Amino acid sequence: MNDKHYDLISIGAHPDDVEVGTGGILIDASKRGYKCGIVILTKGEMGTGGNAEIRVQEINDAADILGVDILKTFDWGDTRLEDNYEHRLELGQIIRKYKPGLILAPYPHVGHGRRQSHPDHVAAGLLAINSAHLASLKKAEMNGEPHLAERIFHYFLPPGVTPNFVVDITPHFDQWVNALSAHKSQFLNPEKSKDYLESITSMARSFGLQSRCKYGQGFYAVEPILVNDIMTLGNADRNEI
Repeated sequence: MNDKHYDLISIGAHPDDVEVGTGGILIDASKRGYKCGIVILTKGEMGTGGNAEIRVQEINDAADILGVDILKTFDWGDTRLEDNYEHRLELGQIIRKYKPGLILAPYPHVGHGRRQSHPDHVAAGLLAINSAHLASLKKAEMNGEPHLAERIFHYFLPPGVTPNFVVDITPHFDQWVNALSAHKSQFLNPEKSKDYLESITSMARSFGLQSRCKYGQGFYAVEPILVNDIMTLGNADRNEI
């Protein structure tokens, strides 16, 4: 790992989470010159397709397509991920070391119904929040200077939670799909009856329709977003609807 500042870190519970929920944003931010990294908390060994070794290779292939660095892949147990103090210290050390301005993480509360939240996603969201807080404390049991990330934005929103902002990923749609497709064991597996790529891209289209672009990725900001120029909120291109 390189000791350098990262503008944005996306945290996922499983090897394909950051691609599904934040891939378009990572591509866009990287192309704008921002340093982006990803942190994966489990090896996804409980997934229906593939195994831990295959999924590690898929992470590397997808990261190359996204144009991001893999900062750390933890092995904290697929379906057994927990928000505990030891995990907070280890993830907090990553945050303190790379000093991201923004952190993207799954929504930290459980949803209900057929699209209820995966417990690992909820745990990942809680870990991100609590680790970021711990990394900012002067007396925390970790190396380096304290660092407080400016904002944490949440993806993988459960039913009933509407995004309060959407990022237009239309220009990067094909590259995003290529990054998703790098996870062959999950999204191009002939043993699976569901077309996961179609479901994921349909969600992006839905977010796009809500926000007047073709494809978007939706996020939830717990705190209000500060706007210096209100007119910047009305400059979306309407030609791609």
